[in-house]
Amino acid sequence: MGIAKEINQVRPFKSEFQKATINLIYTHNWLALKIKSFFKPHNITLQQYNVLRILKGAGKPLSTSDIRERMIEKMADTSRLVERLSVKGWVKREACCNDRRLVDVTITQNGLNYLAELEDIDHHVEGIYENLSEDEANALNDILDKLRNPF
Repeated sequence: MGIAKEINQVRPFKSEFQKATINLIYTHNWLALKIKSFFKPHNITLQQYNVLRILKGAGKPLSTSDIRERMIEKMADTSRLVERLSVKGWVKREACCNDRRLVDVTITQNGLNYLAELEDIDHHVEGIYENLSEDEANALNDILDKLRNPF
């Protein structure tokens, strides 16, 4: 179904660019809700999952500002997010040995174990794209990269 039918558009779009903008916004919201629904039964947010994956991938302690730079969905208060993960026992915070003003954050074994339990989420997310071929996904990535980086 096209975007015009999805949103019950009565009048035609002013241009293909307007249609693309509306389509991107609508698809972003649709995709975000779909992905959030995969996380809800696991009592974890998408941002928390993102932080755990960042820390696992880094393989070393990161400051909250380093974490924020790597996040997909940036948060103004990454410290609060890290605090919530710390309370759950999935990360630990320690004073940075090089700069006492910074806090180093590392993923704990409990956090790694929890991430392992969530591996099925990646399969669900990939299932969203089952009606796209790999070539179409590649073309979509190229188009989105071009949109964000016009030069």
